Amino acid sequence: MESLQNLDLDGLNLSTEVLLTFAMTYGPRIIGFVLTLVLGLWLAGFAGRIVKGVLNKGKVDPSLGSFLSSLLSILLKVLVYITALGVLGIEMTSFIAILGAAGLAIGLALSGTLQNFAGGVMILFFKYFKVGDFIEAQGYMGSVREIQIFVTILTTADNKTIILPNGPLATGSLTNFSAQPTRRVDWTFGIAYGDDVDKAYGVLRRLIAEDERIMQDPEPFMAVSALADSSVNIVVRAWVNAADFWPVHFKMNEMVYKTFDKEGLNFPFPQRDIHVYQMGPPDA
Repeated sequence: MESLQNLDLDGLNLSTEVLLTFAMTYGPRIIGFVLTLVLGLWLAGFAGRIVKGVLNKGKVDPSLGSFLSSLLSILLKVLVYITALGVLGIEMTSFIAILGAAGLAIGLALSGTLQNFAGGVMILFFKYFKVGDFIEAQGYMGSVREIQIFVTILTTADNKTIILPNGPLATGSLTNFSAQPTRRVDWTFGIAYGDDVDKAYGVLRRLIAEDERIMQDPEPFMAVSALADSSVNIVVRAWVNAADFWPVHFKMNEMVYKTFDKEGLNFPFPQRDIHVYQMGPPDA
């Protein structure tokens, strides 16, 4: 019985000694690892926010500022993880070798993500668009709110958020409605056969002259574009500032509708003539 008690005490002393040795050897490393990780990640996020604020206050393009702050945040976080593992006692040479092999495997698995990163670099380098531009791409239309490392965020006209990957965005078809300072507005107005075309021209010229947002240079253009089934179609083309495109487009439609009616110019409805032929009784 006494020998069993001595054995238990010896085992307990051994376990305590092992724990104390482990705590003295690895305790500081574990504490250093945790502190490095927590403090480092906080500093990385703080530095990213500081850089973004400085870039936004400076004369740096908002698109480039958002991209750089996002890239800096990721690089700092990677550096924090590597430093924390070094504090834990992991050999950096072997870790870097393992990291390289893992990076190759991850790179092959995440080829789409790397493509999106390359797309983000191309967008910023070639300046396909910038923050605030109104674009159409990948079947979506909206204002560019933010250009990040891997994705671009759009806000649609009805306030939806659209997230598009940068890879297809950089290599696919894209329309930038804000790239040029001016845009051309096209209208087609139909008048009835028999109405005075010259009178319609005069009314349209007057309405164009009354709207100061419509440019007179280049001179507005109008002509008969088609003799349609039920109407004589007049095409009108005028140039405006890009920001005035839709307001001018809608306002001109409204004014033409109100003014044509007062001037005796008619908007024809589609018509179809039906001819009925009387057939005699069949021969007996």
